[in-house]
Amino acid sequence: MLLAIGFSGVCLSVTLLGVWTSTRRDSFLLTWAAGVMLLVGHVLAYWAYAQTPSILLLAGLMAFLAAGLAGLYGAARQFCGGHSPLRPALAGSGTIVALETPLLISGYDGAAMMVENFGAFAILCMTAWVYYRHRADAPVPMIALAAMYTACGISFALCGMMLVLDRQWIIGHAPKNWAEDFSIMAAVASMTGIGALSLALNQARNAARHRAAALTDSLTGAMNRRALFSRYEACPFGPFTAIVMFDLDHFKSINDTYGHATGDRVLSNFAEVASRHLRAGDDIARLGGEEFAVVLPRITEEQAQALARRICEEFAAMTLATESGPLSCTVSAGIGFGDAGGAGLEDVLHRADTALYAAKRNGRNRIEYEALRLVG
Repeated sequence: MLLAIGFSGVCLSVTLLGVWTSTRRDSFLLTWAAGVMLLVGHVLAYWAYAQTPSILLLAGLMAFLAAGLAGLYGAARQFCGGHSPLRPALAGSGTIVALETPLLISGYDGAAMMVENFGAFAILCMTAWVYYRHRADAPVPMIALAAMYTACGISFALCGMMLVLDRQWIIGHAPKNWAEDFSIMAAVASMTGIGALSLALNQARNAARHRAAALTDSLTGAMNRRALFSRYEACPFGPFTAIVMFDLDHFKSINDTYGHATGDRVLSNFAEVASRHLRAGDDIARLGGEEFAVVLPRITEEQAQALARRICEEFAAMTLATESGPLSCTVSAGIGFGDAGGAGLEDVLHRADTALYAAKRNGRNRIEYEALRLVG
């Protein structure tokens, strides 16, 4: 049984490494694979210890277990929060080893095993808490992972409790009781389920990333044109829903004079300025080039004009340092509204675009409402 567990652990670790090498992005897989391999080392050392007990083998299997479980804890923190796994892993494994070592040196191998089992219980429960605390990301899988880590931890706690109840402070061999047998079965079931569920959860997360990337402008972080149409194409635009189209003035000359890298910074700056003024429920999209659209639901004409004015004024007040000297930019805007009949996205975009064209034709750095000039 122990050798079978070791073989399945090697297969799981190789699978994790294979998934990681295909993307080189999800570094938690690398940490997790390392943790699993350390646990395989623990299993093999435990098997050898059961055949020929020795203090060196016992110390080795304990160190492997502490380091392996600490690796799984670090991988959980990486997966859920992007934290570095090194410090928590070293702290967890180091604490357990520091408590076990004096007991082993003193000949109290049974007491050291108690520390090992209760330490494993603590680390596995800490790992379960990491997943449970982040359950909002994917409630059912995260709670299932937390439950499996907890179940595995309880199996270790039972092993430690049996040693305490039997007062086996000194054993000299691998303990044999029902709790040890249960722990082996729990470890097999839990680790198999944890491995499969973690890989599935990671694949789902990557799929969500790809979907988000397909709908996001990589330079500014705003929605792209596809995302705008995907979200609003089937929505009717009533008389209190507006679209404001912005076009950066003389942007081609900025690229020609200052370079495309500076032009990219100007675009990013505008997206940041606009986003700061948006309300909850508003959306900004980059339609292409230097053109942006902001969708404003539940808004009046005066409120839409005021919001657009604040964006234009803050952007115009910004100065960007470049190698060729300071750079200030302006932006033109056109506002289009829906109607009582529930206009379509294309219609409202056309109205905003018509107003934007009027703003550019009338001197730029201004805001127009459909075809009528509102703000100079």
